[in-house]
Amino acid sequence: MADVFAAISDPTRRGLLDVLAGGRRNAGELAARFPRLTQPAISRHLKVLREAGLVKVEVAAQHRIYELDPEGLMELYAWVAKYQAMWPDALDSLERYLDATAARRRKR
Repeated sequence: MADVFAAISDPTRRGLLDVLAGGRRNAGELAARFPRLTQPAISRHLKVLREAGLVKVEVAAQHRIYELDPEGLMELYAWVAKYQAMWPDALDSLERYLDATAARRRKR
């Protein structure tokens, strides 16, 4: 199995995951979303995602239907979850800063 983090390091592959978050798509539909790339380039990106366990593929006649693989996404979720506990404090700090900045601007 390929490294999940290496797989998502590429912006095109992250874009493919974003499209697939909206539901199953065949390879042609996915390629149409990336007009600057060739069909073979999209296929290579999908292969990396498949080998990393982030997407599943179903063969239906001559079509390959791709969808997100929730099990593969669990590794990403588990990693992000470790840091999620820090977010409320950081967001509270940001809110205080923005409130103070807005208050200073109102005084001007």
